[in-house]
Amino acid sequence: MANFTITDQEALDYHEFPQGGKISVEITKSVETQKDISLAYTPGVAVPCLAIEKNPSDAYKYTAKGNLVAVISNGTAVLGLGNIGSLASKPVMEGKAVLFKKFSGLDSFDIEVDTESVDRFCSVVMAISPTFGGINLEDIKSPECFEIERRLVSELKIPVMHDDQHGTAVISLAGIINACKVTRKAIEDLKIVIVGAGAAAISCARLYRHMGAKNIFMLDSKGLLHNGRSDLNIYKREFCVEKYMTHEEVFKGADVAVGLSKPGSFNIEDVKSMAKNPIIFALANPTPEIMPDLIKEVRADAIVATGRSDFDNQVNNVLGFPFIFRGAMDVRATKINIEMKVAAAIRLAELAQDEVPEYLCEIYGKKLEFGKDYLIPKPFDKRLIVEVSSAVAKAAIDSGVATLNDFNLEEYKLKLATLI
Repeated sequence: MANFTITDQEALDYHEFPQGGKISVEITKSVETQKDISLAYTPGVAVPCLAIEKNPSDAYKYTAKGNLVAVISNGTAVLGLGNIGSLASKPVMEGKAVLFKKFSGLDSFDIEVDTESVDRFCSVVMAISPTFGGINLEDIKSPECFEIERRLVSELKIPVMHDDQHGTAVISLAGIINACKVTRKAIEDLKIVIVGAGAAAISCARLYRHMGAKNIFMLDSKGLLHNGRSDLNIYKREFCVEKYMTHEEVFKGADVAVGLSKPGSFNIEDVKSMAKNPIIFALANPTPEIMPDLIKEVRADAIVATGRSDFDNQVNNVLGFPFIFRGAMDVRATKINIEMKVAAAIRLAELAQDEVPEYLCEIYGKKLEFGKDYLIPKPFDKRLIVEVSSAVAKAAIDSGVATLNDFNLEEYKLKLATLI
């Protein structure tokens, strides 16, 4: 468990002082003389304007576009708080911008769009998209989030990703890859139960299936998704199985349970009925579906992960989105495709298998080494920006979505290392 607690007042004070919020804008050029002002604004600014008019890609040379990502939400599915509205979501979006800057060096603006209309939301984002080199969608409720992301990916020629879907999928896949290595199971042989059928659940299931998983059973609040149900949207239908089974039958003999729901949505009896060396990712936040200590009381052979930092094996999206966008934007990818997500997951898994730097052991106060209690790298691992970003960049090039010419991977790694 964490060795600290925070009070509500501490959280409010942190956000209020010494000034409101967590982000600000800083300038990157000298503005000390009259000549500086003439270069920064009129008349000098007209020169790059005309250059960009003639060649739009010059925006990456003469403006901040190439290092600027938008964090955009309508506040309809904020953390575990639900539909609290666009303005109330702003502290979370600012927080995401902080993480982009801290972990990948990407600058970020948070943008809160006050609409629940898919058409209006997409129209707003498309209209402002020239400002940015990438767009991180955040905390948008399901199923609208699927259509919003689909439209924006289709229409825009910059990386767009809804992190609530794909971040969890990438990090949890890395964990499952390594859990399979520890337990000597193959992903194509796993019986996987996913509890929850929202944005993250659908995306996780798609990525696991892409990696070879064949036996995926998804549960929503009404039970198993199966072909006999008439109450399912098109996204849930993608993971229907042929026949109805009870909740208990679904869990019996399962190798993997991934919780993306709420506390209590599966229980200790379910855990007891799972296969040998069960892999249990209880990812509801802030309270997991089942607490890790309760799981280990009844299944000492279990491998357990949560979304929390005070337990081993945290499935933390900060291991993914900063470096996925860094790699994608640095090669001017037109999209973030499944090859790039898989590359990120595989490199994360490989990093956890490598020897852990001593500074990380000191930060976390214990010896860290690959095994059932250390499947996933820690967020403060300085290797992440180099290894994951470069893996994503290479995948973008290999899959044909990068537009940057003359890319040298080794030189890029050296450049990334200067950002640490």
